Amino acid sequence: MKLISWNVNGIRAVTKKNFFEDFKQLDADIFCLQETKAQDDQVAETLAPISGYHIYSNSAEKKGYSGTAILSKSEPLSVSRDMGIDDHDTEGRVLCLEYETFYLVNVYVPNSGSELKRLDYRQEWDLAFFNYLKEREKAKPVVVCGDFNVAHRPIDLARPKPNYNKSAGFMQEEIDGMDRFTQGGLVDTFRHFYPDVTDKYSWWSYRAGARGKNVGWRIDYFLVSENFIPQVQKAYILNEVMGSDHCPVAIEIAG
Repeated sequence: MKLISWNVNGIRAVTKKNFFEDFKQLDADIFCLQETKAQDDQVAETLAPISGYHIYSNSAEKKGYSGTAILSKSEPLSVSRDMGIDDHDTEGRVLCLEYETFYLVNVYVPNSGSELKRLDYRQEWDLAFFNYLKEREKAKPVVVCGDFNVAHRPIDLARPKPNYNKSAGFMQEEIDGMDRFTQGGLVDTFRHFYPDVTDKYSWWSYRAGARGKNVGWRIDYFLVSENFIPQVQKAYILNEVMGSDHCPVAIEIAG
């Protein structure tokens, strides 16, 4: 099975580019999208040209903001949205599909913001989401993917020194949140296969030609339960796929 995660930075915008062509070529069994920036009916309408997939979405109360969606070739056993916490469940950030051997959780983690106004909230969210995943994990392994809005280690961004504790996405509080995941029983699949690889990123600023210069950040992840890691055969980053300020990331699993 091939699983792909992609922050599309607006589903309606990306489908006006090469999205449908890329989608067909990538031929994933499960496609997880973040930052759809659309309501459920708009997601369904926009993705209507796609056949052969079951489509699920979770939209924010605020129109044109946040949102997640999953396209799956096989029908899941169950579908759930959000974490069951009022303070965290208005922005369409969590979408979970249950399959026979694992839970798939698609997530769009809140950004702390350019002025770090949401850094405190972000810390509350990270802890709540970790607890949510661990609760799911009691039943079966979890595969969680999406835009985590944090570069975990200095090798996960091109310019760590000028950004450390100054920029959203590389604040120590955010790094601590990611540590909680990776020290709490979840494995970063890309680093599992490529512990020392540098210059592999999944997001680039639109400013100053950052993508052309590969001045990027790796902030999109596939994390899996430790006992599921033997099932993961490959993990990779599809940085040649354009259309968004993020590129897709992928894993392939036995199944």
